[in-house]
Amino acid sequence: MASSLFALKSVDSLQADAGHSHGFKRALGAVDLVMLGIGAIIGSGIFVLTGTAAAQNAGPAVCLSFVIAGIASAFAGLCYAEMASMIPVAGSAYTYAYATMGELVAWMIGWDLILEYLVGSAAVAVAWAGYVRKFLEHSFHIAIPKEWASAPYIWNADLGKFEATHAILNAPAFLITLALTGLLVIGVKESARFNSAIVLIKVAVVIAFIVTGVQYVNPENWHPFIPENQGPGRFGWSGVFAGASKVFFAYVGFDAVSTAAQETKNPQRDLPIGILGSLVICTVLYLMTSLVLTGLVPYTQLDVEHPLAIGIAVTKIGWLETAVEVGAIAGLSSVMVVLLMGQPRIFYSMANDGLFPAIAARVHPKFGTPYITTIISGSVCAIAAGLLPIGVLAELASIGTLFAFVLVCLGVMILRQKRPDIQRGFRVPGGTYLVPILGVLSSGGLMYTSSLASLLRLGAWMVVGLIFYFLYSKNHSKLQHPELYPEEPQLGTMVDTEL
Repeated sequence: MASSLFALKSVDSLQADAGHSHGFKRALGAVDLVMLGIGAIIGSGIFVLTGTAAAQNAGPAVCLSFVIAGIASAFAGLCYAEMASMIPVAGSAYTYAYATMGELVAWMIGWDLILEYLVGSAAVAVAWAGYVRKFLEHSFHIAIPKEWASAPYIWNADLGKFEATHAILNAPAFLITLALTGLLVIGVKESARFNSAIVLIKVAVVIAFIVTGVQYVNPENWHPFIPENQGPGRFGWSGVFAGASKVFFAYVGFDAVSTAAQETKNPQRDLPIGILGSLVICTVLYLMTSLVLTGLVPYTQLDVEHPLAIGIAVTKIGWLETAVEVGAIAGLSSVMVVLLMGQPRIFYSMANDGLFPAIAARVHPKFGTPYITTIISGSVCAIAAGLLPIGVLAELASIGTLFAFVLVCLGVMILRQKRPDIQRGFRVPGGTYLVPILGVLSSGGLMYTSSLASLLRLGAWMVVGLIFYFLYSKNHSKLQHPELYPEEPQLGTMVDTEL
């Protein structure tokens, strides 16, 4: 077998593996998928980033930022749906890239997904800590000392460097991450009924905030709707787009709908309904929430970790303030579990392909979980949550997600050209190029409007990944070096030298 950086996993072998290793029951309908999408999407984006994006980038026009991010998500979501209906196996964008653009690109996207889950879960932990702190102060008059409840470093965009805040550690964010990591090592049995209850709580809290808050809105807070530009990404239309790249994190998770392709009754009809339906509902909720929030409180006061709590405090309705805090805590807890559970499984998928040391694929003999990578990734995540502000974490998670979306959209076009014969449970409407190109342009455009600091951080992370790939992964790949794994079944492969 020729050795190549662009060796492809055979789609046929992936489909065969899926068929032999899973006995999925097609039981999910369109409504189930919409609920799944809403549950995965609503999290720290609406509870936190609404405030930071308004205060730092877009002002009251942050609602437009949510619309722009939602449109970009819809293009990418349709491409995810086609890929998932064709390659219904674990690994998400990593597996899709392996089947369409080769091992090196797959490695890059897998490495990118590791960053996305790491900083994403850390950002949610910081958001969780902010609402817990506010809840304790409001309901029990317990004040956590500031030096133990905030990040010791903040990013000064004007000076382009981190600055010390004299805080020691965001202890609540640090401790909740370690606690959930320990829980995930032991194992968590997912309950559909429990998850549905959490979804209903989150949505009820958001609707209650909108319905009640709109009665106390001060329209003067919406003027100017798009504040005067103060530099790249600081208000004006450049700020609206920069805000869109930041709040894009609010839509992370909708791809959970596409991964349920093999369990959907009618993928061709239900997948687009599930993806677009959940995106439309969440976009409307985001738009209305951001309008009400910036109408309740001047946008300059919203650069906090618990903006909805600040907004609802204006109404002076005590029980509703408590409900918003409890709903946010519950909702963010469920999102943290999903993200912390997902990252070790990316390690696991890559280790099974030989791209990581075999220890990353080791499963606990008693608990049946990938405990080593869970402990390592959870510990690193806890440190990040304890030391860094949510703005830095969320921006990095957003740009990493956008990068993954660009590659998935490209993958749809590549497979349409090279393997038109493959059966697809769902096909992106508009032909081979329209939606995928719009997905590439919208996601790529939002990456372009991200801060230079975020782009440099992503670049540095990818350089580290490439060094690891060429020093270890390339020489241990099961795809390229099957002779190193005689006990493993041969993977269906081909080598593409045109890429």
